[in-house]
Amino acid sequence: MCAVVNLLRGGLALITVLAPYPQLVRAGYRRYASYRQATVAGLVTNTVFGLLRAAVLGAVLAERGTVAGYDLATAITYVWLGQGLINVVMLWGDQELAQRVRTGDVVVDLGRPWDLQTALLANDLGRAGHAVLLRLLPPAAFGAVLFPFRWPENPLTWASFAVSVLLAVVVCFGIRFLLNLTAFWLLDARGVIAAWGAAGGVLSGLVVPIPWFPGWAQAVLAWTPFPALLQTPIDVFTERGDALALLATQLAWAAVLLLAGRVVLARAVRRLVVQGG
Repeated sequence: MCAVVNLLRGGLALITVLAPYPQLVRAGYRRYASYRQATVAGLVTNTVFGLLRAAVLGAVLAERGTVAGYDLATAITYVWLGQGLINVVMLWGDQELAQRVRTGDVVVDLGRPWDLQTALLANDLGRAGHAVLLRLLPPAAFGAVLFPFRWPENPLTWASFAVSVLLAVVVCFGIRFLLNLTAFWLLDARGVIAAWGAAGGVLSGLVVPIPWFPGWAQAVLAWTPFPALLQTPIDVFTERGDALALLATQLAWAAVLLLAGRVVLARAVRRLVVQGG
């Protein structure tokens, strides 16, 4: 009987600890769902840039036929999935934590009954869910209707792609979290985040596919988390490479970045306590 009571108590304690995070996922979804006009404007912008990128890559392949295994359908699929995934992973634009550090509001966040990193990740997952519905699926459907499209041949690829997109969101969150944490030392992290904004699109495979890079650049990027943001989910969808190996790499980088975020946050909190007396 005592064992059952202790088990129930443990279960209730676990539920109490985890309770805020599903609510934060829903809150993240609702927050971005309220910006309807911004969503439509962003969708139109992504579609226009997708047309331009599809024209450029189409011109390249019209001359050469295939490049690094990319035929026209694969390249078009790469373009439209990439345009949709920009906002799903939120490659750019996340400075909220850095701004709260700069204003001192982060003290309130650290005093709340949650784990700050987990809370921000939960909120980001809700945001990503909204982006999948309204920023990924419409451009992909638009591209599939108007252009040649490379659909998966294996039905299991759809599930692998969904997992890959989820892991890409976590990896990108891990990078953005670390970039925002530099505000504890720099006070103004806009320069660091701007540098990431300039480099992130190239390193993640958004501008051109990473297999189109020189061999030495591909070898270097293989040791970084950047391909896991965009190139890997697209490779999973277009069935380029071993899906399980690609997912395992994403999972490893997600774990490494989240762990690094926890270590840096712990040091940042100690620095905040020292500065604040």
